[in-house]
Amino acid sequence: MTLRFINVAVTIGHRLSRMTGRDPHEERRAATNLELFFDLVFVVVFSVAGTQVAHYLAEGHWRTAVFGYVLCTFAAIWAWINFSWFSSAFDTDDWFFRVMVLVQMVGVAILALGVAPVFSSIDHNEHVDIRVLVTGYVVMRLGLLTQWLRAASQSTRYRRTCLTYALMIFIAQVMWVIVAIVDLALWPTIVAILVCAFVEMLGPWIAENKMEPTPWHPHHIAERYSLLTIVTLGEGVVGTVAVLQAVVEEEGWTTSSAVFGLSAMVMTFAMWWIYFTVPVGDALHTNKAKCFEWGYGHTVIFMAAAATGAGLEVAALWTEHEATISAGAVVACVAVPLGIYCLSVIGMYDYLVKFDPTSVLCAVGTAVLLVAGVWMAFAGVSLTAAIVVVTLAPVFVLIVDEVFRVPRRARVLLAMGVDAAV
Repeated sequence: MTLRFINVAVTIGHRLSRMTGRDPHEERRAATNLELFFDLVFVVVFSVAGTQVAHYLAEGHWRTAVFGYVLCTFAAIWAWINFSWFSSAFDTDDWFFRVMVLVQMVGVAILALGVAPVFSSIDHNEHVDIRVLVTGYVVMRLGLLTQWLRAASQSTRYRRTCLTYALMIFIAQVMWVIVAIVDLALWPTIVAILVCAFVEMLGPWIAENKMEPTPWHPHHIAERYSLLTIVTLGEGVVGTVAVLQAVVEEEGWTTSSAVFGLSAMVMTFAMWWIYFTVPVGDALHTNKAKCFEWGYGHTVIFMAAAATGAGLEVAALWTEHEATISAGAVVACVAVPLGIYCLSVIGMYDYLVKFDPTSVLCAVGTAVLLVAGVWMAFAGVSLTAAIVVVTLAPVFVLIVDEVFRVPRRARVLLAMGVDAAV
């Protein structure tokens, strides 16, 4: 039911409506309350995965940490990406759509329960236990599969596209179930997972490039990605509090502990800042052909952002004398994902807009600061000083961007038809 109040239409009911596709040029399209709630559920997955990876990194179990983290976060991020693009194109916000989103949220919760067994089984060199993880993932995907079938039945224009999505999702889920129940060691499991992931990615590519593209909204999808980026950066805030609490308990409130906490918070803030340097919605609107690489390339950005927070948690464990690795390795746990994040953001925007020569300066400066911080820790300099140097990397990118890159970017965007004020 829709009421009109002061010339503004307000929907107060959620009766079924035909899922024929949204208007990709709809004005003031924004994320819905349901989408925000959906994002909130993923906080649990990133939190659980972050805790697990921090624990195994602190013990020096690098293989377990890396493979376990990538596998678990990829499953969550991929499901989120697929839902977000579908929602951007076909969201009806009726009761059936909401119930299917609830099904997917239940799947996320189940997936979170399967994170610990994945890490544990890898660490014990056993068959990789992805049964619970895959169960949650399949529940999420079947909820979305139902949505694609509904869109196929109600939208003549996008029927073949929706059926392609549905078919490839179904095939991939069968493959995931087989991988989960077959007793495989780590490397065969990784190969099987890569094959399943390839099938998952092949579906959207075929549907969007060989058939009628779905009517996704550039500004809406840009907002959706920015919101999940903020969610993953939240792990940095959690890590900052964890490491600051550990330092204060060990040393008390000192100048060193204050500098440590402030530096970690500034790092997360700078990571947020550099992500929002480009009006992505406008850039996607003028060049939709780049959406595939931009959208799926964010998998690395999301993983790296959350992993940086986990790295700070490793620093907290080391300060509490619960880590067996060296101080240099601790700093590397922060520096590596932070470097991946900074370089990925720089590269993504150069791809989306246009390559800027100052990107080389940003990349080199980032590498120098990160390597310097790790070297300092290995050389015996205090952990606080080394971490502070590492946290300067995104700050350096931010300063270069504001001083040199903004005027250049404004001219490029203007040439693309985007009026960007400096």
